[in-house]
Amino acid sequence: MSTQRTRAASRIVRASTALALGVIGLAAATGALAEEGQVTQGDFHAFATGAALNISGHAKMVRTADGKTIVSVHVEGLQPNTTYGSHVHQQACSVRDADGHYRFDPTGAAAPPNEIWPGFTTNFAGMGNGRAVVDQTAGAAAVSVVVHAPGGAKIACADLD
Repeated sequence: MSTQRTRAASRIVRASTALALGVIGLAAATGALAEEGQVTQGDFHAFATGAALNISGHAKMVRTADGKTIVSVHVEGLQPNTTYGSHVHQQACSVRDADGHYRFDPTGAAAPPNEIWPGFTTNFAGMGNGRAVVDQTAGAAAVSVVVHAPGGAKIACADLD
């Protein structure tokens, strides 16, 4: 193997290790909060608009005892080095493609802090992690997380059960 290939392989291993450690750390931190609040979570699956991609991953929402909402997402199978929108939605994935974004105040702004946006940028392998912390407790209508492609199309969804 050439020196250049060896260095490239080494960078890939280091980047993958760093990503894995970050996910483990996020899971541990979220798990600690889960002991003090309500946890809902689910696995991502592709919508028809994202069917060409092999999308997988999971989303987790923690409603903490001290009145915060923490949403974390881990998604794989996306385009590399790309920024994706991700939002908490107000319907299950099977209902009108999860309908619209969940809002703390339904008549309020369509942006944080009135909405929960754990968006992310993928790495060279098409993996992305997002996290949002909001100083309010999400209501019962916050039931899914949707990943949006650049341009806004809904490409994946996770029901929070």
